[in-house]
Amino acid sequence: MYFGVGKMNTSSKKRRYITGFDGIRAIAVIGVILYHLVPYDVQGGFLGVPIFFVLSGYLITDILNEEIQKNGKVNLFSFYKKRMKRLYPGLVTMIVATSAYITLFQRSLLTGIRNVIIGNLIYVYNWVQVKQGQSYFDRFGAVQSPFTHLWSLSIEGQFYLFWPIILTVLWVILRKKQPIFDVIFIVAFFSALAMALLYKDGQDSSRIYFGTDTRMFSILLGTSLAVIWPSKGLKNNLQKKSRIILDCIGIASLIIIILMFFSMSGESDLTYHGGMFFFSLISMLLIATVAHPGADMNKLLTNPIFTWLGKRSYGIYLYQYPVMIFYESHISNMAAHPWIHFFIEICLILIISHLSYCYIELPLQHFDYSRTREVIAELLKRKSRYGWRRLWIVGAIILIALTMTGAVFQPKLQSNQEDKQLENVIKKNQKEVTKSNKKLQDKGAQNSGSTSSSQESASNSTSSSQAKSSSQPVELTPQQQQQAATMRITAIGDSVLADGSVKLKSIFQQMYIDAKVGRQPRDAIGILNELAQKGQLDNTVLLSLGTNGPFNDEELYQIMGAIGNRRVYWINTHVPTRRWQGQVNDSLNAATKTYSNLHVIDWYDYSNNHTNWFYDDNVHPNEYGLNYYSNFIAKEVLEEK
Repeated sequence: MYFGVGKMNTSSKKRRYITGFDGIRAIAVIGVILYHLVPYDVQGGFLGVPIFFVLSGYLITDILNEEIQKNGKVNLFSFYKKRMKRLYPGLVTMIVATSAYITLFQRSLLTGIRNVIIGNLIYVYNWVQVKQGQSYFDRFGAVQSPFTHLWSLSIEGQFYLFWPIILTVLWVILRKKQPIFDVIFIVAFFSALAMALLYKDGQDSSRIYFGTDTRMFSILLGTSLAVIWPSKGLKNNLQKKSRIILDCIGIASLIIIILMFFSMSGESDLTYHGGMFFFSLISMLLIATVAHPGADMNKLLTNPIFTWLGKRSYGIYLYQYPVMIFYESHISNMAAHPWIHFFIEICLILIISHLSYCYIELPLQHFDYSRTREVIAELLKRKSRYGWRRLWIVGAIILIALTMTGAVFQPKLQSNQEDKQLENVIKKNQKEVTKSNKKLQDKGAQNSGSTSSSQESASNSTSSSQAKSSSQPVELTPQQQQQAATMRITAIGDSVLADGSVKLKSIFQQMYIDAKVGRQPRDAIGILNELAQKGQLDNTVLLSLGTNGPFNDEELYQIMGAIGNRRVYWINTHVPTRRWQGQVNDSLNAATKTYSNLHVIDWYDYSNNHTNWFYDDNVHPNEYGLNYYSNFIAKEVLEEK
């Protein structure tokens, strides 16, 4: 079978622009945007980044190979100059504009801003994130940085710096395509192997996600393709059978990519145990078919919308996160109209990206920097030919001044008073609950003497609570207090449960609590199965899951399957700052029709419009609100029992 891969054509004919690559860029950036806006609907959208990596590896290596074949070497100065002119204007503008906005309006995000700026300008920000222990997947626990997504640009910057030298050495030593391809592919495989070996189930995967060593395989697969599949060495005319095979491979690759956008989670062990490597291989196949002029995939991915998005994909990627972070910080009830906010954010991202492309990226990419002094002199003339356009320079100077101010006077690492208070409460609660859990596990079943003691303690504790909280609308009767004190419950939840754990424990003294900040519903599956296997899962199970994201039918099935016929009380969510509040609560209500042992505790309806019950995030009950939270949950459990 002949696909028309021949000797590289090193003639001086103009390099063809492969329009379908804009289509690939468009697909990749759409995946990334949807992942950040609706991460639990398009849970694999983060895979758009490996597509960018593979495509970048292919294009850069294709250009370098052509230069090496023609001149025997790479003009490093010219290469670095072109890369900087292409990438730096947009990056620097985004960093300056974002930092200036933070300095003016969100000073809490200024912590560590110097490291952010320097790390991005020298393309090592991914390692800064690793050192700081940032999590790419914690969408609720901490205030997210508008620079989080820039890790990938640092990896590409490191690639641009070293790859021309490495590739030249490979050609000098090995001389032939096949051994060069073999070496690159083997290194790519070991990068993927490092990802698989370093990944530990249950631990945050951000070190592996951000690391150059564990992510380089995607770029290397693209470079290996360029060695054996050079764009200038591909024939225009193919036999019909060969063309059909290439088209089938391309279409199948595209379908798999789209399916994986919707199915592969960034926190799944499969993703790191070969899933992302497989995805990169599929992306490599798609790029190969689009690059071939004899196939039809280039035409398939060429249309005005994809071309427009593809050309602006760099700016879209740059500005997506700042727009989302800043916009959503000003919306107190995102859950009320999630799709309206979704549309507004998309429009803002596209508008800003278009302005960046037209007025920053393109002009500065083609600007003759040898004329810099001449341009500055002209700008300073009283009757400059630039006229009113000089106001843009004034605006730029102001933004730079604000950025420098924020960088110089950045605050020390600290949270605002309420965030710190909540953090301390959760840490203190977790220590107390851990000790209590250990005692419960050590004691096993309570004997009658200890039960009496517990009842007396509970009665005294709750009476004290009633005296302090006489205005509470929900109160427990003495009989319910005694019943709660001896009732054995297993509670699994996220930071909201961690926040209320000690209050609940004062009522349900035999409650075993496992609560963790940032926990997703699917994380409970393994915990419940383990407790059930050890015989430590009580007949009554309390769940507080959904704050950090929704669940699908399969995850719900596995959760309920692990619990079995036990009685389940699931506290629904009050998280108005996130789009998924309604999705979680609607899913829970629907699930009660499928699972007869599931009872939903409607905390959302009970607490709605009571902002004084919560910390500033309007999600975690404050000290005052915890009285309502704990007594309401206790009343619901005891009356349903």
